[in-house]
Amino acid sequence: MMNENFMHSYRNTFVLTVCGTAISLAFTLLMAYGLSKRWLRGRRFLNILVLFTMIFHGGMIPTYLVVRELELLDSYWAIYLTGAIFPFLLIIMRSFFASFPMELEEAARIDGCGELRLLLRIVLPLSVPSVVTIALMYAVAHWNNYFQAILYLNNAAKWPIQSFLRQFLLDSDTGMLRSVGGYEYGPPVKMAAVVVTALPLVLCYPFLQKYFNQGMMIGSVKG
Repeated sequence: MMNENFMHSYRNTFVLTVCGTAISLAFTLLMAYGLSKRWLRGRRFLNILVLFTMIFHGGMIPTYLVVRELELLDSYWAIYLTGAIFPFLLIIMRSFFASFPMELEEAARIDGCGELRLLLRIVLPLSVPSVVTIALMYAVAHWNNYFQAILYLNNAAKWPIQSFLRQFLLDSDTGMLRSVGGYEYGPPVKMAAVVVTALPLVLCYPFLQKYFNQGMMIGSVKG
């Protein structure tokens, strides 16, 4: 039973990570691109709001009440939307888009490109290091997220691997978790579960490291 629950929570984590990263990346790129344009009305005010959210947070209880009023409890959308945008990552992408050559954008507009097509066909293909960096950081955040799942998901069958692992370690420490043969799980089994949980991110990082280093430097220095 424990093995089935473990694999089920693993699948939940992949769904949360892939969908959550895609949603966060879409929101961040669209908002960062808009905030990088000087012609946007209210741009200064919106930038101040983004900085404000880095200093002051709405709080756990107000956020929970909003999620409950929207009837998103026990739904993955509660996790997707409450963590859709990280202000720090938004500022990195905004700084990168602001440093994009205006001549290239003007040439694309002369050829008939609209703003959305310009973003998808011109800007994003030239922003691969920064986009991969942001995607990796969002993926790590969604993969390691356990508290929001415990807070918003009442059904334990929907929990990601991190929440399941937390409960597994707590139950094993209190002696409540036993195998079919009555054997209590010891430290080797618990440490193996921790390693298996972290393994996918460890395996992915070497392939994305070159984008990560380059993307962080570009997005944080320019602008």
